[in-house]
Amino acid sequence: MKKKDLILAGAVLLLAGILSLALRLPKTENGNTMKVTVDGEVYGTYSLAENQTVKIQTGHGTNVLVIENGSVHMEEADCPDGYCKRQGTISRVNETIVCLPHKLVAEVESDGSTTDDADDAPDVIVK
Repeated sequence: MKKKDLILAGAVLLLAGILSLALRLPKTENGNTMKVTVDGEVYGTYSLAENQTVKIQTGHGTNVLVIENGSVHMEEADCPDGYCKRQGTISRVNETIVCLPHKLVAEVESDGSTTDDADDAPDVIVK
């Protein structure tokens, strides 16, 4: 074999490996609920389908989460660093907003229901 043949074979194998890994990666989906925990205890679960403002008052402080158009962001927090307000908007399953000083975690979850119309269609085989 020539040197160029070996390089070509190596490149093809590398490309095949990358493609197989990409196909096995889990696909993230949009969530439909948000679970808020404080000190590891569930504070509440909220639907992402309903636009709402959730005010969380605990002995650690106050946070305000805003749910709009299926996504969540931290609007207000009286923690000293305010880092939780800069974590952005979340909407996909397992994405979180964390406020360490208030021991608060807001996590997007899926309740197992789906809005994909293809899943609702009956399984019919026409011959």
